[in-house]
Amino acid sequence: MPCVQFIDITAAQAGQRIDNFLLTLEKGVPKSRIYRAIRTGEVRVNKGRIKQTYKLQAGDSLRVPPLRVAEVTTPTTVNDHLRQQLQQCVLLEDDDLLVLNKPAGLAVHAGSNINQGVIEALRVTRSELPYLELVHRLDRDTSGCLLLAKNRDALLKLQSQMINHDLNKRYLTVVKGNLCTEQLLIEQPLLKNTVSSGERMVRVDPEGKQAKTLFIPVEQFSIAQLVEVVLFTGRTHQIRVHAAHTGHPLAGDDKYGHRQFNKDMKKFGLKRLFLHAWKLGITHPTSGQELLLEAPLPETLQNVVDRLRDVS
Repeated sequence: MPCVQFIDITAAQAGQRIDNFLLTLEKGVPKSRIYRAIRTGEVRVNKGRIKQTYKLQAGDSLRVPPLRVAEVTTPTTVNDHLRQQLQQCVLLEDDDLLVLNKPAGLAVHAGSNINQGVIEALRVTRSELPYLELVHRLDRDTSGCLLLAKNRDALLKLQSQMINHDLNKRYLTVVKGNLCTEQLLIEQPLLKNTVSSGERMVRVDPEGKQAKTLFIPVEQFSIAQLVEVVLFTGRTHQIRVHAAHTGHPLAGDDKYGHRQFNKDMKKFGLKRLFLHAWKLGITHPTSGQELLLEAPLPETLQNVVDRLRDVS
């Protein structure tokens, strides 16, 4: 039976707005339920009512009522395959950072049909870590550099770099045909919507949010082109939608792609979306050192490139 929680706020948790803290604590609970609990005084700090803008302080005593209609169980075990995957894909780790080369097909966090993602699995396999949060996200079908913070100060500094577009995010992809012979900058606003099937789609739309993508040609093949992509903004499906907008969609993209091109690419051994978060440049949140992290192209994608090269 769900019961009231009493949480003593630590120095690592201090500085967060109460609403954001609760949204992270009670994943899956609707925002409206959390805001109602704050507004009605069900949530209290030091036995008193607070506003949703209140910033938690070290030593605060937080009262959190049962917020879930039905108790959602958080997985407490990780299967051996996933455990081994996570152990083998660490690119860098220190007191502040954990950087993974995320495999394709693995969600970064739990969702409506996914009860365990990277972050939930790591909190089980690395239970000795008192703090672990995603700095950014990658789509489930995208592989490559995934950055996590091991303390709140590192998280805030890295998120600030992301907000200020100071992160150097570079991807590798294969697109249909010949996208460009020189660098191509796409600046088209993107709008998210949900179609009748419930699927989330993104389209170029003047009413959308500003989005900026740079495509740099790497190698031309007979039916496709290997391209490096630099992201200046981080909109949902940004690379996929901008590429499709030019008429040169990504290989293996079953949402925005070209059906016949995807069939042709299967002959070269492609069994997934060809999108890989190749490089990530950051300023280390503690030392201030400039780091350029690199996740090698997965063998399955490298084999596709080699086959394309052989027939070109």
